[in-house]
Amino acid sequence: MLSNYTKEFRQNLKIAYPVMLGQLGHILVALADNLMVGRLGAAQLAAVSLGNSLIFIALSLGIGFSFAITPLVAEADGANDTQTGRNYFHHGIVMCALNGILLFVLLLLAKPILYYLDQPVEVVELAIPYMDIVAFSLIPLMVFQAFKQFADGLSNTRYAMYATLVSNVVNVFFNFILIYGFWIFPRLELVGAAYGTLISRFFMLWMLYYILSRKKKFQPYFVWTRRKAFQLPIFKKLFDLGFPTAMQMLFEVSLFTSCIFLSGILGTNAQAANQIALNLAAMTFMIAVGLGVTATIRVGNQKGKADFENMRRIAFSLFLQVFLIEAVFAVGFILLKDILPTFYIDNVEVILLAAQLLIVAALFQLSDGLQVVILGALRGLQDVNIPTFICFIAYWLVGFPVAWYFGQEDQMASQGIWYGLLAGLSASAVLLYIRFNYLSRKLIHQVSEGKTTAG
Repeated sequence: MLSNYTKEFRQNLKIAYPVMLGQLGHILVALADNLMVGRLGAAQLAAVSLGNSLIFIALSLGIGFSFAITPLVAEADGANDTQTGRNYFHHGIVMCALNGILLFVLLLLAKPILYYLDQPVEVVELAIPYMDIVAFSLIPLMVFQAFKQFADGLSNTRYAMYATLVSNVVNVFFNFILIYGFWIFPRLELVGAAYGTLISRFFMLWMLYYILSRKKKFQPYFVWTRRKAFQLPIFKKLFDLGFPTAMQMLFEVSLFTSCIFLSGILGTNAQAANQIALNLAAMTFMIAVGLGVTATIRVGNQKGKADFENMRRIAFSLFLQVFLIEAVFAVGFILLKDILPTFYIDNVEVILLAAQLLIVAALFQLSDGLQVVILGALRGLQDVNIPTFICFIAYWLVGFPVAWYFGQEDQMASQGIWYGLLAGLSASAVLLYIRFNYLSRKLIHQVSEGKTTAG
């Protein structure tokens, strides 16, 4: 019966809404940058898009590794094993901090790539100093991710939300005084937006640490591990889960990034329109991300209890819920396609191009939402290798060829690029569903056989 699934909606949202708002907070940092920088002109807005393209690739890798913490902590929590959960948490902090430093260095080394991507020269020259500063902000952001994923694993998702939302106020404040210049502060334009992001991410990390370290529930986890107590097998388990997850995110984000580059080939206005549509689509995507994290937590808990029938039912309730929510967003994009881009820029050509892209974005809302929630459920099962292979096939053997061919100026131009995104996301959703359906049925069958044998 349908009620078997809909009765889980309330509990799903209870866990998911802080994640949704917290993830939306990250997007709002980019939104604040886009809205405030967009007033400087199309070239500046395109530069933010180009600079963030490499940042987002690095960010996807770092966040992917941090996602390994959540299912392991959730499983330990389901089994009431605090010591194991603490070990995963402490090792996860070290892993994420090292990742942040490594990603910062790699981004500094990767800057010259921007000159070889056939992008407008004025856009590249504006993007590089912006990228330098935002790259450094990945260090505090990665450590923040370790604390966030740990708290998520314990089904406490609201504290990261608080830190993220408050940090947005910090970001907007420093954006205003540093982008445009106010009182004693100089007018730094794009560089000012980058400094606003950097300051807000250090603040976000401090605030989450402050909250968690003072909550009674978390105090057993804040008994810090001695250096000699760090164990290679635990790092290996985090890596075995984190690396495939990072690859999953890399394959998807790099597809979107390649579409930024393809848009840049079409010109500055096309790239600015692409950035507007991406930013709007990313905000609705964060709702699905919240439910995806919820799927990881709830499936991980049920795995710890070995209750696979309820695990499957809960997972399917999440699939249904995200489908219904994303359908509402799809209708909204279609109805408001001519209005939403005007909040970013007053360039008529850019607005018209962005409105066309929002029609395609409306279509892939459903498959995008489904694929991220199903991927979260598979992560809760700690099944990451086959889904990584699926993501590669969907995004790079299906999505990119469609985007490249139809995205050429003599084909469908910008819309063709976005049809490539639609194709890749739809393929991912279908294949991942097949995988989860197979695994969940297999686990239920194994338990049933075990009971029959025992009887």
